[in-house]
Amino acid sequence: MEVDLSPHINCFIGANGAGKTNVLDAVHYMSMCKSYMNPVDSQNISFEERFFMIQGEWSRAGKTEQIHCAVKKGTKKVFKKNKVAYDKLAEHIGLFPAVMISPYDRNLILEGSEVRRKWMDGIIAQFDKQFLHDIIRYGKVLQQRNALLKNMAGYGFFDQESIAVWDEQLVDHGQRIYEGRKAFIEAFIPIFQKYYQWLSNQNEVVDLVYHSQLHEEALETLLNRSRRKDEQKQYTTTGTHKDDLIFRIKGQPIKKFGSQGQQKSYLIALRLAQYDWLKSQLHFRPVLLLDDIFDKLDHYRVERLMQMVDQQDFGQVMITDTDRDRIARIFETNEISYKAFEVKNDEIAELEINTQEK
Repeated sequence: MEVDLSPHINCFIGANGAGKTNVLDAVHYMSMCKSYMNPVDSQNISFEERFFMIQGEWSRAGKTEQIHCAVKKGTKKVFKKNKVAYDKLAEHIGLFPAVMISPYDRNLILEGSEVRRKWMDGIIAQFDKQFLHDIIRYGKVLQQRNALLKNMAGYGFFDQESIAVWDEQLVDHGQRIYEGRKAFIEAFIPIFQKYYQWLSNQNEVVDLVYHSQLHEEALETLLNRSRRKDEQKQYTTTGTHKDDLIFRIKGQPIKKFGSQGQQKSYLIALRLAQYDWLKSQLHFRPVLLLDDIFDKLDHYRVERLMQMVDQQDFGQVMITDTDRDRIARIFETNEISYKAFEVKNDEIAELEINTQEK
């Protein structure tokens, strides 16, 4: 199917399970080379099919770029820009940014540290290619070091020189990762706090705390000190892969002490700050994707969010919802023009609406 979108606000309306989220996820695929919902490419292929393909046009500053993504079972993912395949997917990251706000964002609060690290790293990597390279290389070196530790345990010996080879590379990449994360969080916090206050209309103090073993000691020192422990555990116990972000409200972890409303505002503020940050670093506006959030927010927060999206000029926005009347009411009340589509039986059809020009 082919969809002609408005450069401003687009609403996709349909029943649960109709495929609305798939439309937004397709945009995320073209932006980040992977699904927002499921990063395992093969699991995004329909049961009865052997492959899927996404094609789209991304226009900016009068120039249109053609994006092509194809995933086939048992083969490598193919990603192309203007019919030319990338040698490395990392070359595409940051060229066509998109920010998704979804009910799945709750995992940032509820799940473990890896989810929060990936969220943070995914933002930084879109404007810092060296950071992206370091993240990729650090992960590969870490796998090799862990494999060596496990192998040495199987043979009953510990080779200091072999471990030292991987330690040197971990230190090189890990130190830059730490510095990149630290600088990002320091600059990101006031932007996030601004959006939280706007969205919640509260005077609550919220913040982010970057937790890292490298705050106290250099990575080289940590690795040297933990070698005996690593030998026993058969994996690397120290490094930037242990970093975490602590989400706090009034000085306490929001996971334990935040209400549902506070947690929702916190997560949306995180994503809006992510959008703002990327816009300032890349010098153009990402696409904003709002998936099924009206069912999860109270009326006040919906109104504040829509006013923010309209008044602060977020550029192209794509929204999903199950209730056509609710969409019409929200946008007509706030005198916001939009384009609407019905998603039904794997088809998308544009709906006629009475737009109100501001």
